[in-house]
Amino acid sequence: MIHRALTRQTGRARARRAPRMVLALAAMAALLGIDLPDTAVAPPEGVTAQAVPDRTADRVGALFAGGLDGGHFCTAAVVRSAGRDVIATAAHCLDHPEVTVFAPGYRDGRAPFGLWKLLDVHVAPGWTDDEDPDEDIAFATVAPLDGGKAAIEDVVGGFPVAPEQPDDVSVTVLGYPSTEEAPLRCANGTSMFSETQRRIECPDLSGGTSGSPWLVNGALAGVLGGYEGGGTVPDVSYSAVVGDQALELYREAAVPAG
Repeated sequence: MIHRALTRQTGRARARRAPRMVLALAAMAALLGIDLPDTAVAPPEGVTAQAVPDRTADRVGALFAGGLDGGHFCTAAVVRSAGRDVIATAAHCLDHPEVTVFAPGYRDGRAPFGLWKLLDVHVAPGWTDDEDPDEDIAFATVAPLDGGKAAIEDVVGGFPVAPEQPDDVSVTVLGYPSTEEAPLRCANGTSMFSETQRRIECPDLSGGTSGSPWLVNGALAGVLGGYEGGGTVPDVSYSAVVGDQALELYREAAVPAG
């Protein structure tokens, strides 16, 4: 959704008890460091509901102006990188990176995995010069705000980046409306609004959800943004297609020179 950082501040069921086979697989996965899908029952396609706390939601967080008292205005997600320290969001969410902090897994006024300051920001020249909606995706490296040495991916994990997707691929969007204190989740099929913009119908993804990850089988295939800053009505949202420029930005952030 259209939202300028620091200029506007607006805006389940639990799974049944796992059978023995699932428990055994989970134990093996823990030993091998393999992610298994979360088992929470998801709402039907096209329905927006509060996201349950799980490994997927832990990797998504709210962007705040200065700290938790500053109000959250956008969403971001941790992606895999060599330094284990990269987040993805919409370029229009990074107007003031020097005072922006990231709270992964934020819920009900708490940041269970701490606050993370933004370090290097990677934004396409097409966005910086002309605010090209096709370049409304950005990456940033982060570090603990308290000066610690932890890497964010070691704390919550990270999503792989998967740029090439079918025109009608189904995606899951997780994001934080500015008026909500927990993330919302919606999954639905998508369509191509243009060669460079993807469209989804999901209700209630209002201001603050800019930068929300669009996930395909647990991989990031876009972020909410692009055309009309992500959409001017909360029922229809957009994402710029992850093209060559976005992939170059991701490489710069994920595999720093030297």
